[in-house]
Amino acid sequence: MITVVGTGTGAPLPEEVLVAADLVVGGRRHLDAARLPEGAERVVLGPLAPALDAIERTLEKGDNERRVVVLASGDPGFFGIVRALGERFGPDRLDVRPGVSSVAGAFARLGLTWDDAVVVSAHGREMRTAVNVCRARPKVAVLTGPGAGPAELGAALGDGGAGRVLVVATALGDPERERVERVTPAEAAERDWGAAVSVVLCLDEARALGPVRTVAGAPSGPSAWALDESAFAHRDSMITKFEVRALALARLGPRLGDLVWDVGAGSGSVAVECARLGAAVTAVEKTPDGVERIRANASAHGVDVRVVHGTAPDALDGLDDPDAVFVGGGGRELPAIVSACARRARRAVVVAMAALDRVPAAREALVAAGFSCDGVLLQASRLAPLPGDVTRLAATNPVFLLWGTRAPALHEGEAQ
Repeated sequence: MITVVGTGTGAPLPEEVLVAADLVVGGRRHLDAARLPEGAERVVLGPLAPALDAIERTLEKGDNERRVVVLASGDPGFFGIVRALGERFGPDRLDVRPGVSSVAGAFARLGLTWDDAVVVSAHGREMRTAVNVCRARPKVAVLTGPGAGPAELGAALGDGGAGRVLVVATALGDPERERVERVTPAEAAERDWGAAVSVVLCLDEARALGPVRTVAGAPSGPSAWALDESAFAHRDSMITKFEVRALALARLGPRLGDLVWDVGAGSGSVAVECARLGAAVTAVEKTPDGVERIRANASAHGVDVRVVHGTAPDALDGLDDPDAVFVGGGGRELPAIVSACARRARRAVVVAMAALDRVPAAREALVAAGFSCDGVLLQASRLAPLPGDVTRLAATNPVFLLWGTRAPALHEGEAQ
């Protein structure tokens, strides 16, 4: 039997479990804090493979009668070692005794509920997912790791962390060393936090007290998308029509953990819709009134959109690489803009054009960047009333939608 004990947040270790242990596996600080029997073998937990091999050897020696104890932090079934143990030895051979998770402990120190928080792990994973979730959601807990701590998170958030505060919880449960500190992302980036950080909370404190929830975690997403143009402030109907927006969203595939660029954003309708679907979004717009309109539309829909005032492609320099890009403007610079976006996009680039003459150059730019390319001319006719309680079809302006996609890669959440 393998007994997995959650510790490190103040709960005492069960002595009756430890005294019967033949092998104890755990982090060095957990082993140092435990009173272990003299004859017990101990393995310091670092890379998982050697520890799992040691557990298997111990179990094989005694025909499963020997006892193994694994000491882990907090709740070992929450982004913890229970998954690896279950995969190797089977869940029926595990006796899990969870402690308080670092996430629950940190929110408790702040007096906040966390059923509406999004929890993301940066431990041994690519940190960009955690960064994008922090940009998109007002209440996020980030499980940290070597090279992915508060300093790295604060530096990566940069300007995209405006309005956010990082709460760094260190050595939770240790009466002498525990600290819970509020810092800005910039302040976090300038400090050496050491190795005792338990968890980092990224909060928009104005929205930290969320509404009553029925389903925990990330919101399930909007009940509708491709909203009518009347849902956005726009200038002289200069807005991506909802028929075009619907197909663009389908090809962009925005989701939680993604970063999407909306280049030549205009009213920001595509940017706002991507943010409503969970993505972190950067909108690039060259006109001052457009910048203010995008911010107003994002605020009206309760989403976070970072707005960059500048002209593409130069304004794209310094931005984090996106998962997907929507290009809705560009004029004569369109080929250069599409090329710049295609060099940086990880998954997809979608281009909307009213001028058919620009399609070949945009397509060439996508193909040259290694994308497979497709497109469609959208020409919709909407129902419109006529006098006498009758209806006609009113044609909208035709728009050519071109999209390029890279070969699908295994995404982080799917690899676990």
